[in-house]
Amino acid sequence: MKWQGWCVGMGLLGALAGCGEPPASEVPLRAVLVQSAGTASGAAASQEVITGEVRARHEADLSFRVGGKLLERRVDAGTTVRAGQVLAKLDPRDVQLAAAAAQAAMSAAAAELGLAQADYRRAEDLRAKNYISAAALDARRAALDAAEAKAAQASAQARVADNQAAYATLRADVDGVVTAILAEPGQVLEAGSPVLRVARGVEREVLIHVAESRLRSMVVGTAVEVRPWANPDRHYAGRVRELSPAADPTTRTYAARVSVSDADDSLPLGATAVVMSSNSSRGQLRLPLPAVVRQEGGARVWVVAADGTVVPRPVEVAAFEQDVVLISAGLKPDDLVVVAGAHTLTAGQKVRPVEAGAPVTLDARR
Repeated sequence: MKWQGWCVGMGLLGALAGCGEPPASEVPLRAVLVQSAGTASGAAASQEVITGEVRARHEADLSFRVGGKLLERRVDAGTTVRAGQVLAKLDPRDVQLAAAAAQAAMSAAAAELGLAQADYRRAEDLRAKNYISAAALDARRAALDAAEAKAAQASAQARVADNQAAYATLRADVDGVVTAILAEPGQVLEAGSPVLRVARGVEREVLIHVAESRLRSMVVGTAVEVRPWANPDRHYAGRVRELSPAADPTTRTYAARVSVSDADDSLPLGATAVVMSSNSSRGQLRLPLPAVVRQEGGARVWVVAADGTVVPRPVEVAAFEQDVVLISAGLKPDDLVVVAGAHTLTAGQKVRPVEAGAPVTLDARR
């Protein structure tokens, strides 16, 4: 019996030894989102579109040279004006009184000058007869010189007062069109406060505001295309004429003016227009921002090799834009670049590439 029990025990041990652990299941490859380096480098992706406002090439805000209460305004927005035409008037009473006072002061100075001249002539006669000393004659000469200077000063002040009185009337200095009304009758204005905006000439420009990331494509002299918002079928050749050297402190954008030499009635003043430019990044490869990793003072991307492993590739960055990076060297258009999660990869890691934009599929094995 003991022998039989020992045999049964050994059989059970043999059976258990034959039932080893099942073979380990295959570990699924990590899926990574990839994109061909040349996918986003086409012509459509290299075009900048900025909306702006049609302005006159030459325009100026007109204002009074003196302060006062605005009495009347004789023009409205859209009025065509001629050089010398009266546009607005201030209450003239104060400047008229100042002019009258200056005229009175000039008359008083003229009377003092006449008296000084008569005294000097009499002193010359007395000196010729040796009735007065040379010092007395010199005193009369000094008094005459002072009277002449005072008369000249009073005359100049009278002319200034006359000019001030004339400045109470605002006149057009050139032919043009009133594009904006900036003050209304009844307002008390300081000297230099804008009253009207007048555009002169027929030249048209488009005022746009360029973000910092787009400055490379909007340098002075860049050829652009202008399209009216209300008539997108029309297009005009334009050129960036002016670019502000400093950003607006509120919007953090740079004001630019695009000249349009062949503008017509389809580009009226104040209308909205679209400025389209060909980006200078043509020929450079564009990748999403997460695809580029900064490491050891340089930039690199992860490229999927033919055997399915990822390889770090150093690249040269030309510029950073709003949501893309421009690559000038280090990649070929047909390279598969990892565009998401690049900072978690290791060299030689085997992955399962998934094209960006590909339809989502389910893996039944998982």
